[in-house]
Amino acid sequence: MWLIGRLAPDFKTIANFRKDNGSGIRGACKQFVRVCRELDLVSKTTVVIDGSKFKGVNNRDRNYTPGKLKRRREELERSIDRYLYRLDKMDQKADEVVEIQAPALKEKIASLKEVLAHLDVVEAELNASEDNQVSQTDPEARSLRTRGTGIVGYNVQSAVEPDNHLIIAHEVTNQFNDHSQLSPMAIAAKQVLAVDKLDAVADRGYFKGEEVLACDEAGIDAYVPRTTTSNNKAKGQYDKADFIYIKTDDEYECPAGERLKRRMTTVEYSKVMTRYWSSNCGNCKQKAACTTGKERRVSRWEREDVIEAMGDRLDRRPDMMRLRRDTVEHPFGTLKRWMGAEHFLTKGLHNTGTEMSLQVLCYNMKRVINIIGVEALVRALHKLFSAFIWSRCRVYYAAY
Repeated sequence: MWLIGRLAPDFKTIANFRKDNGSGIRGACKQFVRVCRELDLVSKTTVVIDGSKFKGVNNRDRNYTPGKLKRRREELERSIDRYLYRLDKMDQKADEVVEIQAPALKEKIASLKEVLAHLDVVEAELNASEDNQVSQTDPEARSLRTRGTGIVGYNVQSAVEPDNHLIIAHEVTNQFNDHSQLSPMAIAAKQVLAVDKLDAVADRGYFKGEEVLACDEAGIDAYVPRTTTSNNKAKGQYDKADFIYIKTDDEYECPAGERLKRRMTTVEYSKVMTRYWSSNCGNCKQKAACTTGKERRVSRWEREDVIEAMGDRLDRRPDMMRLRRDTVEHPFGTLKRWMGAEHFLTKGLHNTGTEMSLQVLCYNMKRVINIIGVEALVRALHKLFSAFIWSRCRVYYAAY
């Protein structure tokens, strides 16, 4: 600081550097995770996956959905009617009052009609959009449900290792939920860690049969609690979990001891589903506690065995959910505190991804410094850099 006379880069210089070097920043973030792996600071057996909503630069008033558009138009029309009513009552006022107030009221009505015309343009954009949502400041930001009123921004996903709470992989998305994020994050973490097997832990918001299957096919054991959406359970009736699947006979056994036989197979939402039911439901004494229909039907996905295997793993390791809570909350809390109330400063998935990579790189570096100290980190980086330079020299030497 003394040598350069407290000279510091301008904010525009920093912003341009971030804008022009997105791929380099992302690469540095990934490379530093490899440094942590070489220093044996990360768990190579388990990652915890979670997502958090980060506010974008798009204000909620400049984000439109069909419901918001309808409410906004109704509010404007009520305001116009109110001002028109006041204009109609001007005849009862003195001439000097009319000369003062009438032009102002007409100006307000004209401005409100301009906003209504603008909403017609927004409606056309809304009808042309894929997800029935338009953001006018940051076109890629989306309205996301959160505790409270919700925000317009991005859903940031992260895979955190449990030993030192280092972020192994991350991704900025604009998906409003986490249902399709389990396998992409788990596979990305597995590639970074360069392991053959991996345990991936997430909360029930990540439960989706296809995602659990994708993890299984990639050599990843998922630990995700199954969501309960049964209407029967809400009404106090038997849930699907009360029916036991008999694998050898490909049948279900109900709580009354009756067998539900395989009846038909259909395809629903690209999933092959099999229906099971019994013809004796009408004579069952427990029918009232089971169903209000003619018979109780149970559906089974063709790869339900993968979900059942995951349930068995969770039964054997109930501590996994506590591990999830203790691991993943700290990094997100730290990042949000650093980024402040405004959160993202950039627009678009690519730029916000670069901004998050810079934040994650800083977070991981500070964590490593707190664990092993500055000198040990500098030595590790110097060793890695020297190895990289020598490998490049050998490549160039062989080429020439």
